[in-house]
Amino acid sequence: MNCPKCGTSNATGATVCASCGTAISPSAGTGTSGPHIPEFAKDIITPGLIARVKNIILTPATEWPVIDAEPSSPRAIYVQYVAPLAAIGAIAGFIGNTLIGRSYGFLGTYRTPIVSGLVASVVAYVLAFVGVFLVALIVDALAPTFGAQKDSLKALKVAAYSGTAGWVAGVLLILPSLAIIVGLAGLYGIYLLYLGLPVLMRSPKEKAIAYTAVAFICVFVVYVVIGAISARVVGGIMPGTFAPVVQS
Repeated sequence: MNCPKCGTSNATGATVCASCGTAISPSAGTGTSGPHIPEFAKDIITPGLIARVKNIILTPATEWPVIDAEPSSPRAIYVQYVAPLAAIGAIAGFIGNTLIGRSYGFLGTYRTPIVSGLVASVVAYVLAFVGVFLVALIVDALAPTFGAQKDSLKALKVAAYSGTAGWVAGVLLILPSLAIIVGLAGLYGIYLLYLGLPVLMRSPKEKAIAYTAVAFICVFVVYVVIGAISARVVGGIMPGTFAPVVQS
């Protein structure tokens, strides 16, 4: 049966997860409880992933210590967490921009050509990984400045899990007009970063605000650059194809 916290497969009849120590109910991993997950997505959307997303968003103060204590690896973080969550916004954005479009009243509805939209979504998805990597580098590099401990793995955890709210809110991109809400949800990541730095990077609490502020400024610059690169790369691959399709 699978652990509801970390998703680790445990022996039948186990009452405690061998990986994280979470109590396992008899029905855990049997599919008798929790949200229904389509068969094709069960290897990606695991109970552990759902639990982590829920906990880091709703109860981050208690979830960061769990994240700090659990064993992990860069590959696991990227493949099991960043990959499925970053895909939410990429897929929703493609649907919203190419199939639904953005309405401008009497001017009509603007839709991005399908091939152009697909290229843009793939580029955005790839750059999400680049963004997490760069944020982790920044968090780790700044650690000594604020009395924290350098640790590349824990810096990667901070970078990946702090982005959860923004990735989950990416589903709203299926309606392009709601993009501003996605941006606001992403700002919640600042709060998650603030709570995570003292726990994982061992930053003194009195320096957590300054650590968070400087890290955020650096991260903001990184994402501005990533956005510019994304637009330039997509425009270079598909020159002249981003003129919107107008349907009144």
